[in-house]
Amino acid sequence: MGIRKLKPTTPGQRHKVIGAFDKITASTPEKSLVVGKKKTGGRNNTGKMTMRYIGGGHKKRYRIIDFKRNKDGIPATVKTIEYDPNRTSRIALLYYADGAKSYIIAPNGLEVGQTVISGSNAAPEVGNTLPMVNIPVGTIIHNIELRPGQGAKLVRSAGVFAQLTSKEGAYAIIRMPSGETRKILAACKATIGAVGNSDHGLEKSGKAGRSRWLGRRPHNRGVVMNPVDHPMGGGEGRASGGHPRSRTGLYAKGLKTRAPKKHSSKYIIERRKK
Repeated sequence: MGIRKLKPTTPGQRHKVIGAFDKITASTPEKSLVVGKKKTGGRNNTGKMTMRYIGGGHKKRYRIIDFKRNKDGIPATVKTIEYDPNRTSRIALLYYADGAKSYIIAPNGLEVGQTVISGSNAAPEVGNTLPMVNIPVGTIIHNIELRPGQGAKLVRSAGVFAQLTSKEGAYAIIRMPSGETRKILAACKATIGAVGNSDHGLEKSGKAGRSRWLGRRPHNRGVVMNPVDHPMGGGEGRASGGHPRSRTGLYAKGLKTRAPKKHSSKYIIERRKK
């Protein structure tokens, strides 16, 4: 999966860098695995705006992704690699031997026609899902569960991966993409390989309109507001606005917002790098 840099035929094309779609093999999703998706425009159930800078954007349909991979022992063939507008990674359509179909996050190196399988007896090969107790130490993994049977919650974005560094009793020690090292129950499942579409981080939209297509409205800075609207607003001329903070007064640079007595803190061996 590469990237395309366009010729500067217009101002919007000049800095535009977009992902190549050469690996994508289907343009329409599997109808049985698609549901409608409603836009909120940042409003809650009473119509009040609770999230700013959201609205518009292209209409999307949600693809139902199988994050649990609980069809153990049943081989599945990769039918297509598809684009998903709801996530940065690509998705793969699986046809199981028993006739079932499902979508999974497409890892790096997964090809159409390849066979994948899940379960304790699965081989530690790209696209296979198995409990971490059966995964060799040092393996690159993604789609990691936090609790057995819950479904994958961690390491799902384009290009990211975690590494199984060691095992201690009932726990596996994982180095996360953020640099954090933490313990997760070894009974939890993970998928072998890194998430595909690793060039996503090199993309540049090139123009404001592409942000509007994604449903992002113009974001105005606190510094340009009046004192009544933002703690950093006001001042004569181009005043920088004092200590950086949010609209509600929360410091924005370096303030630790994690709850000090959070239950999961005991599982974190080393905090993420700043």
